Amino acid sequence: MMLVPTHHFRDIERKPEYLQPEKCVPPPYPGPVGTMWFIRDGCGIACAVVTWFLVLYAEFVVLFVMLIPSRDYVYSVINGIVFNLLAFLALASHGRAMLTDPGAVPKGNATKEFIESLQLKPGQVVYKCPKCCSIKPDRAHHCSVCKRCIRKMDHHCPWVNNCVGENNQKYFVLFTMYIALISLHALIMVGFHFLHCFEEDWTSLLQGSGVTRAASAEARVPPQDKKQPRKVRATECSSFSPPTTVILLILLCFEGLLFLIFTSVMFGTQVHSICTDETGIERLKRKHQPREHRRSWKAVKEAFGGDFSLNWLNPFSGPCHPEPLNDRDWVRQVASMSDTDNTETTERKDSDSVEVTDE
Repeated sequence: MMLVPTHHFRDIERKPEYLQPEKCVPPPYPGPVGTMWFIRDGCGIACAVVTWFLVLYAEFVVLFVMLIPSRDYVYSVINGIVFNLLAFLALASHGRAMLTDPGAVPKGNATKEFIESLQLKPGQVVYKCPKCCSIKPDRAHHCSVCKRCIRKMDHHCPWVNNCVGENNQKYFVLFTMYIALISLHALIMVGFHFLHCFEEDWTSLLQGSGVTRAASAEARVPPQDKKQPRKVRATECSSFSPPTTVILLILLCFEGLLFLIFTSVMFGTQVHSICTDETGIERLKRKHQPREHRRSWKAVKEAFGGDFSLNWLNPFSGPCHPEPLNDRDWVRQVASMSDTDNTETTERKDSDSVEVTDE
């Protein structure tokens, strides 16, 4: 009896009900081009709102506590323009990272009819995700929050309420960079404010309360002044009283230091992933999924949108990817990568996967 070679379907889970491709529901009619992408996840939405709130809080403290009351007009204008520009770019990058399709694979295309229409050669392997019932291209992974397979998925970030993938990694990198820059800028301005205004503010407050700077430890308030209520007034360095100013600045320092460290680490991690052409998930599976990496400069240019220019820093300019393939083309492209002997098929097989023959 002669065995006829057939193509194979490889699932990512050991669940019998997912092993037959004909059980997949046909894909829905595609939405209009440019449809907004938004993940309805409560935790992600809350984190995104908190992100905007923290940036706007920093805006409030920088403008109304430090810059507007300052008597140095040039200092206020220059720092105000720089900080507001960086804050705008940070929020714009956050919005693009949150509302951009990270590279979702079409759902429901792993039907028996569709697979048969591809006319695959015997021995070719097709990867199928049983959760979204889609044929997975190379380097795609399923996100349990987005409930979709994402091309070149690095991780799911609740702060942008989205996956970081092929289409929005640039925006996420810019978001982390601009947040780190405004955090550093805010910390520097707070330092200058304490150096130049802290002593003056508290001296004015003590003098207004009847205590002089020369003898603050020995001076006694006249009896007639004790009967009058002491007023805590705003000073020339701030629109708020010194105690309120100190509290606002301490909170800003804590926020700036925390997010400077966090976003700097994330920025470095993402740049390293782009330069090495290896996502976070692939780094964890490095021992099990060896593959050929692209050159660093080519990967960077593809992620940021062509040759080096100011558009690399522009959140309104997208990444540079080849024209997207339709379902048939990229499925054939993925299948052709495994059109070799059984040795290559074994090397690409995951430890928790199962191989099924479509009789």
